[in-house]
Amino acid sequence: MPTNKVDTAFLEVGFRPFFLGAALYAVLVMGLWFAIYLFQLPIPFESLSPLEWHAHEMLFGYSMAVISGFLLTSVQTWSKLATAHGKSLLFLFSLWSAARLFLLFGSSYIWFAALCDILFNLWLLYILAHRIIKARQWKQLGIIAKVFLITACNLMFYLGTLGWLTQGITWGIYGALYIIMALILTMGRRVIPFFIERATKDTVQVFNSKWVDISNLCLFLIFAINEVFFGNPILSAYLALALSILNAFRLIRWYHPIIWKQSLLWSIYLSFWLITLGFLFMALPYFAAPYIIISKQLALHAFTIGGIGAITLGMMARVSLAHTGRDVYAPPKSITYAFVAIFLSAFTRVILPLFDIWPYDILIGLSQCLWMLAFLIFLFNYAPILIFAKQE
Repeated sequence: MPTNKVDTAFLEVGFRPFFLGAALYAVLVMGLWFAIYLFQLPIPFESLSPLEWHAHEMLFGYSMAVISGFLLTSVQTWSKLATAHGKSLLFLFSLWSAARLFLLFGSSYIWFAALCDILFNLWLLYILAHRIIKARQWKQLGIIAKVFLITACNLMFYLGTLGWLTQGITWGIYGALYIIMALILTMGRRVIPFFIERATKDTVQVFNSKWVDISNLCLFLIFAINEVFFGNPILSAYLALALSILNAFRLIRWYHPIIWKQSLLWSIYLSFWLITLGFLFMALPYFAAPYIIISKQLALHAFTIGGIGAITLGMMARVSLAHTGRDVYAPPKSITYAFVAIFLSAFTRVILPLFDIWPYDILIGLSQCLWMLAFLIFLFNYAPILIFAKQE
């Protein structure tokens, strides 16, 4: 019956509930952060600061939901084996949702949040690893390793909040940030050339350089370890400069004018340029001081808003169309405004503070509002696509 098809579509595959949950939470958690930051909304944080809560929920809440939806769907495609669906998917999504709910009440329910969050990470890891190993997709084990490391970072964070690991909160947050970036850089290296080739109907072949890929991976690994555990500013500056050059070189090689004709393509491509800008911002304070002074927070938000936020929004928009039998070259027209909003959010948070035109708090508040606007537009266009089956 068509009705049953519509009713069950939401739990057929992982991207549906997790993309919807990620977008809803992106609006909710940013709205709450807006109220905390600008209006000092009181939330009973005891074992962690509001800023640490904000960072954790953007990484382990929002970002992890998008990653989960993407990998549950991708692993099913790669392995030809069904991942979580039906009651299994509902249980997995409920664990993620429960952890988010408990953390909205501050640190009062940290034990419950930790239990649900770590169980969610472990159950997701098991589902993905089991399918990949069973299908002998050995080349995908690197992605599983990154999910394992994100789980370890989340565990360190909670051990830190409970007072059992001194640097646990810092290690967990920054470790997760750079692992998520590594996952995005890995996937971007695969999908951006593929998307460009498909956009040109395979009349153009986009090449990846093996030495650039290996150099980028090795340098980023050293950069991330140093940033999380050692914090040597000179080493970070040299590595960040090298990474900005390597990634810029790769993006220039990938460039094709057709990118600007498709919002689902230029949004992802530009997000990688913002990650590259983030690396440059990490390097400039050392090489250009005292002439150029750039706060590390600006570099980090180039990574998070312009990089992680923009690319996850673009990937959700594209994957949702592709896996529901819709044309990825004819997305909802207003989704372009969502991409414009999120890039304006990054511009307001990362670039405008350099010029000291407006008060810093006002710029942050404006950036937060633009972020929420981007995801509200996404929800308006994609909630029906994610919840209901396509009507024939």
